[in-house]
Amino acid sequence: MSDPRPRKKARKDPPKKTNGTPTKQKEGANAGAPTSPFSTTFVWIPILISVAIYFYLNPIVITNFLEEWIGFSEHYDAAPVAHQPVITYLSADIEKREAIVAAFKHSWHAYESNAMGDDEYHPLDRRGSNLTKAGGMGYMVVDVLDTMQIMGLQDEYARARKWVAEKLTFERDDNFSTFETTIRVLGGLLSAYYLSGGDKLYLEKATELADRMMPVFDTATGIPLPVINLAQQKGYHTEDFPGLSSVAEIGTLQLEFRYLSYLTGNDEYWKAVVKVMQVIKKARLPHGLASIFMGIDDGEYHTSVIRLGSRGDSFYEYLLKQYLQTNNSEDIYRDMYEDAMDAIHNHLIQHSMGNKMIYTSELVPENGPDGELMWRLTPKQDHLVCFIGGSLMLGATRTGALTHPVSVPPRPEELSENGKRDWQTGVELVKTCMHTHDTATGLSPETIYFRVPSDGMDGYPNAPPDWYIKGAAIGEFPPYDARYMLRPETVESLFLAYRLTGDQRYRDQGWQIFQSIEKHCRVESGGYATIINVDENPARQEDKMETFFLSETLKYLYLLFDSSDVIPLDRHVFNTEAHPFPIFDPSNNFS
Repeated sequence: MSDPRPRKKARKDPPKKTNGTPTKQKEGANAGAPTSPFSTTFVWIPILISVAIYFYLNPIVITNFLEEWIGFSEHYDAAPVAHQPVITYLSADIEKREAIVAAFKHSWHAYESNAMGDDEYHPLDRRGSNLTKAGGMGYMVVDVLDTMQIMGLQDEYARARKWVAEKLTFERDDNFSTFETTIRVLGGLLSAYYLSGGDKLYLEKATELADRMMPVFDTATGIPLPVINLAQQKGYHTEDFPGLSSVAEIGTLQLEFRYLSYLTGNDEYWKAVVKVMQVIKKARLPHGLASIFMGIDDGEYHTSVIRLGSRGDSFYEYLLKQYLQTNNSEDIYRDMYEDAMDAIHNHLIQHSMGNKMIYTSELVPENGPDGELMWRLTPKQDHLVCFIGGSLMLGATRTGALTHPVSVPPRPEELSENGKRDWQTGVELVKTCMHTHDTATGLSPETIYFRVPSDGMDGYPNAPPDWYIKGAAIGEFPPYDARYMLRPETVESLFLAYRLTGDQRYRDQGWQIFQSIEKHCRVESGGYATIINVDENPARQEDKMETFFLSETLKYLYLLFDSSDVIPLDRHVFNTEAHPFPIFDPSNNFS
């Protein structure tokens, strides 16, 4: 298809015009008569007294004016305002919450019947598949244990636990992703252990898995190898990028290994992942951003794209979450997080052409005319980036807080200047991500591009004012960018935004997304499928249901509609696969 349908621009009233001619004073009998200074003063004094009394009796008027003046205007949806009542409890929307549970059951029961124990599920063919020829290790089962625990699905959970106890094995002589195995399997086991109240089965399995993975850290720098053979207990390079690992892969292991270290008392897990952070900190680039690739042998960034999407996203996410995990006790992670957020605002935050939406761009390295390194700003944003809106709002109330705890919603005087900045940017980025759901299906594409003055699109009919899906030509098979893969990032931000503000609009938007998923992704025989083109209705489905749909998307939607005392944010931190861990005070600090 061609570029997306034109988005409606916000209606703006035209500026009022004057003819530039001075207005004549009204002529009359008293024209030109002298005025008495005493009479003028006599008139103004009671007016000023009345105004003063009015403002004294109505201080909210002054408050509103000051909020507008410092930037907390209605332009920033759910922004902190001084006069709003503090919310102490958010009740559940039971009807919508149970609709999410029904969707989970519709998926899980199909998987359990047709593919129990397989890593992935294909709902159209009603079959499973594994990530390696040597067999899988139950990615789907382990990844969704805590979703069943949170939803209270006792029967389904009991059967899943039985499978873990009897059939889960890591004796697989093949290569698995270090990153994915950590966030999905190790993270899933640790979360299940916590939510079960300490079921030793999960901690034993988590410890066995971590011990098999530890050899990936045996490199010259401590940067882990991106691939692990669990049977051999040996790490390997990837074939595509030998000698390199992405900053997201190496910077998104810390929550899991540190929590395991806390539970077991084994400091080796903690030391291994903290050493990675020391290497990353030492390699800091002058602009404060992270290129997506780092050398395993030299511990230096290698010239590569800078972005908040694929291969970069969760690195920034974990800078904040490492600080939160240990109860704000490790200032080094706060410093690294704040440094990165400053760099993002200085170099990546942009505004769209039409409606001035805030978005994040990418920096692409290029050779200049004399061979010098140059960076080209590219207006591309992955759906993966949509985590950052909620993350910035969360960070604003933690690292940007002048008082603890911050109110729900936060008040302006409770946030530092950077806290206010991050809050406003976060709110606007959530809004932008919701705008990307303005498609024929109501679902967001994998990747979008924003309009820039030099793109030459103004000459085309129905040119979009803000963003489009690149390469979506009429009559051709849709590009990869056009698909919706059941991703969770937008609903993750909606969940955080709602918990931090209590603003009903975030629940309403989450419900809209869920209804679109139900309409276009649901497979009647069981499960949900990726759709090939978000701007095609009726949608074409692709035979793939990622584990993160059950682990993240439906979990965040469930929590969005559940009460705020379920997995409260002041006592928990979520790993990047939505597995909740408790916040704790570390007995040892290796930072």
